[in-house]
Amino acid sequence: MFTPSQHDVRRFFCEAYRKHRGQEILSPIEAIARDWIMQHPEYQDALADVEQALGADYSVEQGQTNPFLHLSMHLSISEQISIDQPPGIRAAFQQLAQRRGSEHDAHHEIMECLGEMIWNAQRSGQPPDGAVYIDNIRRRARG
Repeated sequence: MFTPSQHDVRRFFCEAYRKHRGQEILSPIEAIARDWIMQHPEYQDALADVEQALGADYSVEQGQTNPFLHLSMHLSISEQISIDQPPGIRAAFQQLAQRRGSEHDAHHEIMECLGEMIWNAQRSGQPPDGAVYIDNIRRRARG
């Protein structure tokens, strides 16, 4: 299993943004990351300087959204949807996106469900429960 460090993740997003600005060829995963970066222009300054990005503190006490965590969650959810894993996430996402009128807004709602699933798994010491995760997304899709 690939487990990148915090610095690896930050370098990845900064590099994808650098390649985009330089009109260089992006790998498929970098292209997906670039698409999310373009939908979040508020993060582009944080991605423009890799050294600053590596040293930035996005702790809760700082009161700032962590752009790397946010973009990573978008990337993870995109991958989940593309391979329909956990099973049913693609259909649940499509229903939620239709209800919200925006795939981006649907992603943000799914982020809340994903964060809750991870938090519950960490708290309980149990593996993440994909079925509960999908049920939470479906519940949001139904309103």
